[in-house]
Amino acid sequence: MRGDELEPGTGATDNASPVRRKRTSRTADDGHGLAPRARGAENVSRGGRPVQLARPATMQDIADAVGVSQSTVSRVLAGAPMPVPISPATRQQVLDMARQMHYRPNPLARGLRGARTMLLGVIVREITDPFFAGAIDAISVEASRHGYNVVLGHAHGRTDEAIALRAVLETRHCDAILLVGDTSDQPRLLEDLHEANITVVGMWQGSASLPGISTVNVDNRLGIRRLIDHLVGLGHRSFGFIGGSFSFAGGRPLGDIRERKLAFLESLTEHGIEVPPENCRDAKNNFAGGASEFEVLMSLPNPPTAVLASTDVLAIGVLRAAHRLGLSVPGDVSVVGFDDLPVAEHITPPLTTIRHPISEMAAVAVRAAITDVSGESSPIVECLEPTLIVRESSGPAPSPRRGPAD
Repeated sequence: MRGDELEPGTGATDNASPVRRKRTSRTADDGHGLAPRARGAENVSRGGRPVQLARPATMQDIADAVGVSQSTVSRVLAGAPMPVPISPATRQQVLDMARQMHYRPNPLARGLRGARTMLLGVIVREITDPFFAGAIDAISVEASRHGYNVVLGHAHGRTDEAIALRAVLETRHCDAILLVGDTSDQPRLLEDLHEANITVVGMWQGSASLPGISTVNVDNRLGIRRLIDHLVGLGHRSFGFIGGSFSFAGGRPLGDIRERKLAFLESLTEHGIEVPPENCRDAKNNFAGGASEFEVLMSLPNPPTAVLASTDVLAIGVLRAAHRLGLSVPGDVSVVGFDDLPVAEHITPPLTTIRHPISEMAAVAVRAAITDVSGESSPIVECLEPTLIVRESSGPAPSPRRGPAD
């Protein structure tokens, strides 16, 4: 490790830290934000004699090995001014010994002192949603490119979760927070973030603005318009919509889902197509929710020839229900989704859907978070363009239409 990669300390023990560790030897953090990486027994030179350490080395071990004080080691590693100048040779000895002993930064100790921890907190609205698995992976990859690690939290939409997250923030373990998914219904969490004076970036929040928070969203309206234009171009004039809701917040529609439903109705109005209210269904955002609402649509006197599911999860449930009802997709009914989950191209039939620019969104969000850890810059609002992915689940409108098989 290069000397300039070693993390600075203060030269004073952090007795105010709320984290208490039982000290049976000098193996714990010295309060300088440096904690060694666990290794096996290490041979180090102490006063010219090889010394075997069967434990991680400490700041004092470096001082003993070089023959200087612990505060001198701290100042050398921090690049801080010396009350009494030391020679370049002694300084180099300290740096060399630190390398030999395999020191690594301790992000929690650094956070308690107010230094950067190189940790990004990611609070996910619904961690069981498979779409967010890809989003978290993209965020982690992008954070790693900038030298950051990710700490994952699951909001659940519950007050107790907000309190637990607040406790993390109060110890300042994260340099910035990414909110992944609509969190506008969680005022306690948002209040805690504001009080923590930490940079916050929201992703997939829909059009709802969060005061003082940068947002990076996908253009839901454009994605829906492209799906509708595609289906109208195939001759469809009868449509159904299945939207997903929170599974844990009393069925409140998600910000993204609200936008997609509005865009669905607006786009069809532009094409001169009216949608009966009963053709717009709401479901929990899971496979069973999509399947059950599709069965309701197909039981109508005039079932739609095209069904737009607001997420791929719902669309997969729709495809399963269509198979169970004996309906051909797209022969009897076309089915389209939104998200382009990895499984979307592998199901039968492969799903026509909308692809988010996830990697680009992650890059914008992480960059916004880490370039302003002070939270003093003006919030940004980014809306990125999605892509229509046409596969085999959409086709020409059938004539005549048919309902479910007997």
